[in-house]
Amino acid sequence: MPPGVLALAVGAFAIGVTEFIVVGILPSIAKDLQISIESAGSLVSLYALALAIGTPLLVLLMSRLPRKAALLGLMSVFLAGNLLAAFSHTFEWLLVGRVITAVAHGTFFAIGATVAASLVAKAQAGRAISVMFAGLTLAMVIGVPLGSFLGNLMGWRLPFFAVVVLAAVGLGAMARWLPAGLQQGKGGKAMTQLAALGSGPILTMMAVTTFGFGSSFAAFTFITPILTDVTGFSATMASALLIVFGIATFAGNLAGGYLTSHLGWQKALRLMLLLLAVTQVGVALSISSPWMMTVMLFVWGVFAFGLSPALQAGMLATAERYTPQAVDFASGLNISAFNLGISFGSMLGALMVSRQLMASSPWAGVAAALLALLPLAWLARRNLAAHVAGAAAH
Repeated sequence: MPPGVLALAVGAFAIGVTEFIVVGILPSIAKDLQISIESAGSLVSLYALALAIGTPLLVLLMSRLPRKAALLGLMSVFLAGNLLAAFSHTFEWLLVGRVITAVAHGTFFAIGATVAASLVAKAQAGRAISVMFAGLTLAMVIGVPLGSFLGNLMGWRLPFFAVVVLAAVGLGAMARWLPAGLQQGKGGKAMTQLAALGSGPILTMMAVTTFGFGSSFAAFTFITPILTDVTGFSATMASALLIVFGIATFAGNLAGGYLTSHLGWQKALRLMLLLLAVTQVGVALSISSPWMMTVMLFVWGVFAFGLSPALQAGMLATAERYTPQAVDFASGLNISAFNLGISFGSMLGALMVSRQLMASSPWAGVAAALLALLPLAWLARRNLAAHVAGAAAH
């Protein structure tokens, strides 16, 4: 794999730690800044909202910039946002720092995915994207548990300072290893870019991402109380199992990239969505058995995050076919769709919990995963029709 792709993975690791670290140190932040835990929770929800809204807009503004300069600029902004968060002594300034990092986060992945794919042969694009996204999943395995431990032991600001160091390393790696001759972004006029929002195939691909990736979050949002209150694990064991889940997401991300490269993104997505649905059936049926739940938690992590490379490769392929002047913008829309999926899945799970159905929340995930197959099937027929029409024209 080219060193430029590995450099992008380093940046993705730093970003992944920032995205998820707050969940582990919310009580420390609330106590130090003298705010309620509910208010501190907005550091998570507003982060996702800023990412979903800001990413397509910033991608649009940066669409004509050389890609290496754009990525270096985004990582610099990300570093500055975390520095602001680390030095914040009020909740308001901490929130501003989080919003800044969120917008840089989404745009970095949107542009970075197209760059990673461009650094390898077309057949290896899915694998290159998976290596970049592996930095994000590795953050869940190593960065977040370690950062949460240190943050609760030595103060919540320490993880933010650590991310600043990681961002500086990523910035240096990209400056050194990303090729200087990366093409300028495929950005036409603003209206040309925004036309992607009116493209049926682009919106359909966003629907696949939202329902497919979001399906796991119906249960995963409440995984800790599920493991302790339903399955019967201790709080310590539940934390250990989250590390197991994190390891599974890392393995799944790499496996998803392999399948995408060897089967094509459409076949890989169909296979993994079906397996994800079956796996969540297994989770629902095993939820009262500690041993079975341990096994199913690992399998679930593999398929839940194995979707990521295929979903992003699918959006890039769809944009190149239907909106070639808005590839980066479409990539940004898909990053937004990932976060919309998280919100969708969380709300679906919350609805189940509010009705005293927490133990049944995996069934909501099954339904969402199967629902994602419908827009995927429509898109496959559309692509086939376009291919046939193109072949007839020649």
